[in-house]
Amino acid sequence: MRARLAEMIEIALRGGREVMRVYEEGGAVERKADGSPVTEADICCEAVILEGLRRSAPDIPVVAEEAAATGLVPATCELFFLVDPLDGTREFINRNGEFTVNIALIENGEPVAGVVYAPALGLLYAGAPHEGACKAWVSTGGVPGPSQRIHVREAPEAIVAIGSRSHGSPQTIGWLQRFDIERFTSLGSSLKFCLIAEGAADVYPRLGRTMEWDTAAGDAILRAADGMVATLDGAPLTYGKRGQSDDCDFANPWFVAWGDPGLRRRAPSARRAGA
Repeated sequence: MRARLAEMIEIALRGGREVMRVYEEGGAVERKADGSPVTEADICCEAVILEGLRRSAPDIPVVAEEAAATGLVPATCELFFLVDPLDGTREFINRNGEFTVNIALIENGEPVAGVVYAPALGLLYAGAPHEGACKAWVSTGGVPGPSQRIHVREAPEAIVAIGSRSHGSPQTIGWLQRFDIERFTSLGSSLKFCLIAEGAADVYPRLGRTMEWDTAAGDAILRAADGMVATLDGAPLTYGKRGQSDDCDFANPWFVAWGDPGLRRRAPSARRAGA
C-alpha cells in the first residue's frame, strides 16, 4: 500500500500542474447537464490522472467525475479508484485557492488510500488506514518537501466546526446547535476533512448532497488519522453504491466527519440522531 500511495501522490502532483496551468492562464466555464460548473482544468487534470492510473494500475477500474458525467463509468469490483480532478470548482472560479485534486483507492466499499492535493496552496495530504496520515508542503515547482505525521486531536469542550464555503445549509447550522462551538470555519473542497485529520478542526457535518468522488480521498486520510466519516445513523460511509433506489449511482447520504471519537458520545442529542 505504501508503494501504491506513492504512485497516487505522483499522479496527483502531475494533475495539479495541469490545474495550475489553466488557473494561471484563465479559461472558460461551462455547465454540465446537472447545472454544475466545469472548466478546462477539470478536463485536463482528469486526462492526466486517468493516463497515470492506467500506466501504474492497468487492472484497477477508475470512476472519475467528468467521465461519469458523460456516461463513461466502468464496471466496478472489490477494488477501484475514485477520482475528482478538481474538487471545489467554484473555489477555482472564485480564485481563492481552496480547490483540490483528489484520488482515492476503494477496497470492499472502504477508502483504503487517499491523496488530496491543493496546488494553489502548496499543500499535500495523503493517508492509508494502515499507514497513517501525513501532510507536506509543495514547492511552486510541484516538489513535495518533508512530510509530517498528522492525527486528529482530542476535542476541547468548545469545538471548532467546519463547513462548506459554497454549499452550506440551514440543516447544518441546526445540527451544530447541539454542541458548544468556539468557532465555525467555512472552507472549500476536501480540505475540510484534512483540517480535521491534522487536528485543526473537530467536526464537519454535511447535510446536503455529495458524490463519492467528492469525499473518498478526504475520508481515507481522516480514517488514517484515526477519525471517521459516518452517516447520520452512525454507520461508516461506504463506497461503490450503485443501483440505489432513492438516488443515482455513487451518490452519498448526509454524513458527519468526526475527529475525536469521544466527541460523538458527548451530546445525548447527537446519539439520538444516530450521529
